Amino acid sequence: MDTINKLKPIKRSKYRLIAGKIYYTLSRYLLWNSGKFKFAHHKILELLEYEYFSHKTLLLRELKDVDMQYQYNKIINLKIAVKKIDSIIIKPGETFSYWKLIGKPTFKKGYVPGMILFCGSYTMGIGGGLCQLSNLIYWMTLHTPLTIVERYRHSFDVFPDSNRTQPFGSGATCVYPYRDLMIRNDTNEDFQLKVSVGHSYLEGSWLSNNKPIYKYEVIEKNHQFKSEYWGGFSRHNELYRKRYSITGKFIDEQYITENHALMMYSPFLETSSEI
Repeated sequence: MDTINKLKPIKRSKYRLIAGKIYYTLSRYLLWNSGKFKFAHHKILELLEYEYFSHKTLLLRELKDVDMQYQYNKIINLKIAVKKIDSIIIKPGETFSYWKLIGKPTFKKGYVPGMILFCGSYTMGIGGGLCQLSNLIYWMTLHTPLTIVERYRHSFDVFPDSNRTQPFGSGATCVYPYRDLMIRNDTNEDFQLKVSVGHSYLEGSWLSNNKPIYKYEVIEKNHQFKSEYWGGFSRHNELYRKRYSITGKFIDEQYITENHALMMYSPFLETSSEI
C-alpha cells in the first residue's frame, strides 16, 4: 500500500480544474460512443422473479455544520434520478453506466441545489446528493456476481462515522460524466435493478431470472489511521469479498479494492465522560 506514504492535499488552479473537466468530459463522451461497450438501456415493468440482494440507506442524517435543506433537496434529486434507472435490465454482455442512463443533472430537468463534496469540503451544486444512489448500487453489486468495470473511491473522508454499518470505503463517488459507475453482466442470466425513494430510506435490490447460487460477505482488512508529515491525517483499508454457497459453505475470498482518503477531521476525538 505505497499510496499511504504519498497522500497530500493538492491545490490546483481554477484554470487547471476547468481544463481537466473539459478533457475528461470529452473523453467520456467518446467512450460512450466508441462501441467498446454494449450499454444497457432496456426497462421492463415486470419484476424478475428472484432477489439476489437488497439494501437501504437512511435519507436524512444530521451532519455537523450542514444545513438540513441540503438533504431535503437531495431527496428531490434522488427521486428524479431514480426514475431513469429503476427497472433497468442488464442482459448478459451488457454494461450498466450510471451517468449514461441518468444524464446530466440540470435545473431544466427539475434538479435543485444539493450538497456536493469537493476537495475535502462541501458546497451547493445542481443535482447534489446523487452519490447516495451510486453508493447504494455499488454496495449491492458487491453482493452479486456482476462485474464492477469502473468505480471511483472518495478521496476525502469529510465526516466522522455516524452509526456506520458498512466498511469504510464501500461507496462509489460520482461526478457527471467522467466519474462514472459501470457494471458489466458477465453471467448467463438477466439482472434487473430496482431502486426507489421511500419515506425514510433510499431502497434498492438486484433481481435475477434465476435463483441465486452464491451469497457474499464484504469485509475490510488493514484498516488504519495515519498521521501525515504535513500535519493532517489519512485513512486506509482494503476490501475483500467472501463467497459462500447458497447453503452457507465457504468457497473463496476475493480482493476487491483498497481505499486511501485524506481526513477532514481528527480521528482522535475526545470521548464523552457519560459514555
